[in-house]
Amino acid sequence: MKRLTRILFVSLCALALTACSASAQNVKTYGFKVEEALPHDVASYTQGLFFYDGQLYESAGQYGESSFRKVDPATGRVLKRLNFEGRYFAEGSCVLNEKLYVLTWQEKECFVYDMKTWNKLGTLRYLGEGWGLTTDGKSLIMSDGTSTITFRNPDNFAVERSITVTLRGQNVLYLNELEYIKGEIWANVYGTDQIVRIDPATGVVRAVVNLRGILPAQLRKPRTDVLNGIAFDPRTGSVYVTGKYWPKLYRITLVEKKS
Repeated sequence: MKRLTRILFVSLCALALTACSASAQNVKTYGFKVEEALPHDVASYTQGLFFYDGQLYESAGQYGESSFRKVDPATGRVLKRLNFEGRYFAEGSCVLNEKLYVLTWQEKECFVYDMKTWNKLGTLRYLGEGWGLTTDGKSLIMSDGTSTITFRNPDNFAVERSITVTLRGQNVLYLNELEYIKGEIWANVYGTDQIVRIDPATGVVRAVVNLRGILPAQLRKPRTDVLNGIAFDPRTGSVYVTGKYWPKLYRITLVEKKS
């Protein structure tokens, strides 16, 4: 299930403007180099993507299809899978203090599991929608499809603080999947081929990463959806990206563009 076409159109327009203005405000802009193209489950509507203890994990959405997976990045094979009830649309996910947290889109529930056993520990509730989830090692960091990112207590999901993400003074809307990388929050912007790198203290965008064209046209099918999914492997320093129903997972390095 795709979100409203109107959202896609507006977000495309918004990011087109931010990309053009980035260099004018001393925000760094990056292209990419594909270091490795790996298989990815084309049936996965990717919502969350992260490494934990050297292993790749992924949460996938859609009503009736939502799941959490342990994935072999070399082959794309699902090594272990947790399916959710059909009434839930799974979204972003992350691990903090050996607990797995998985958001739901409109159900206002965050599921909590023991990461070692995948036994369910409970459910945390919140207002609004759930989109992306990551952690700085202390708080859970959540997006809800707006320009707001909230920092939440991992025990009760209470909001500790929030930031508004801006680029050249303008709010950046439709923040989606999140990853915390070396002191920055990286966020997919829904409906675009761009990632914004955010100062977690102020919400100011420090850099824009343009991944336009990373998935070749010949690999796109009618079901192929948008770029979504950022994973950082702290052991190697590698960044991986993919998309919803994409056949590939890409290990990339960034290439800074000079103004």
